[in-house]
Amino acid sequence: MQARDNDWTNYLAIRAAWLSFIGGQTQGEIASRMGMSPAKVHRLIAHAQREGFVKFTIEGRPVECLEMEDELSREYSLTSCIIAPDLGSGEQAIATRAVASLAAHVLESVLTSDTVQRVGVGMGRTLKAAVEAMPRIARQDLEIMSICGSLTRTLAANPYDVVQKLQERTGGEGYYLPVPYFAENRDEKDVFLSQRSVQDLIQRARQSNVFIVGIGSVDPEGHLIERGMISGPEQVELAANGAVCDLMGRFLALDGSLVATGLGDCAVGLHFEDVRGARVIALAGGESKAEATLAALRAGVITDLIADETLVRAMRAKIGKQLVRSA
Repeated sequence: MQARDNDWTNYLAIRAAWLSFIGGQTQGEIASRMGMSPAKVHRLIAHAQREGFVKFTIEGRPVECLEMEDELSREYSLTSCIIAPDLGSGEQAIATRAVASLAAHVLESVLTSDTVQRVGVGMGRTLKAAVEAMPRIARQDLEIMSICGSLTRTLAANPYDVVQKLQERTGGEGYYLPVPYFAENRDEKDVFLSQRSVQDLIQRARQSNVFIVGIGSVDPEGHLIERGMISGPEQVELAANGAVCDLMGRFLALDGSLVATGLGDCAVGLHFEDVRGARVIALAGGESKAEATLAALRAGVITDLIADETLVRAMRAKIGKQLVRSA
C-alpha cells in the first residue's frame, strides 16, 4: 500500500513540475487545474525537486571560478577542480547547496562510467546534499562501500552517512561498516577490527575504483561536534595539537601533516594513506572550511576537488596572511 501511495505522489509531483517549469503556470493555476490547494502544489513541486525528477542546468561558470580552478589544479596537482560561484549570502547552507548542485552532476558522470564498479564513500553534510541532488541512474551492478564507521559513538545511525541515499539513487548494493566512526578507545577499536565481517568490508572498500569524501572541520559548527562524535574535551585537545581538518577520521594540521591524537587512533575504517594513489574526489563548501581544505589538499591525497568561490577566497586570504605552501 505504501508503494502505491509513493507512486501516486510521484505521479502528481511530476505532473505539477511539468506544468510549472515547462508550462510556465503559477501554483494557483496548477492548483485549479489539478483540483488541490496551492500549498499542496508547492509541496508536490518541492517533492519533485528533492527526488531528482527536476534537473536544472546552467552552462558555463564565471571566469573568476575558472581562474580559481586552474590555480588550484596547478598548485595542488589536481586532476580536476570545479568551483561553484558565490551566491552572495555568505551562509554555510547556501555554499553547501551550490557545491552540491555542481557535485551532483560530477557524481552522476562518475557513477555511470563502466570503469566504476565499486565506489567507496565517506560522510558529511555537503556529500549528503550532493547525493540528494543527484538524478536517479540505473546502476544495479554498482557496489557502494562505506569507508568509515557508519555509526555514532552511541551506536546510532549517522545522519550524514550516504550509503543508503546513494543506493536509492543508483539501485546499487550498499554496504555499511557497522561500527562507530570513532571507537571509545584503542582496545575497543581492536575488538571491532578483529571481526571477520569488518575486516572483509574494509578490504573490499580499499579496492574501490573511486573514493568520494567530505572534508571535515573541528570547529563547533562541524558535524562531528554537532552529532556528539567529538566531546568538548576532545575538541580542546585537537585544537591544542593544531588539528584543523578531519580527513577520513584522521586529523591534519594546517600544513597537511598528520596530528598525533588519541582520537585519531580510534578511527575505525580506511586511513587516507590507504587510498593514496587512487582517484579521491573531495567536496567542501563555505569559508569556514578554508583551513580544513588547505590541510586536506596539502596532504596530497585528493585528486579531484569540488568547492565554492567563497571557500577559495578564504583559502587565498589564509595563505597570504599566515602561510606559504609547504614543500
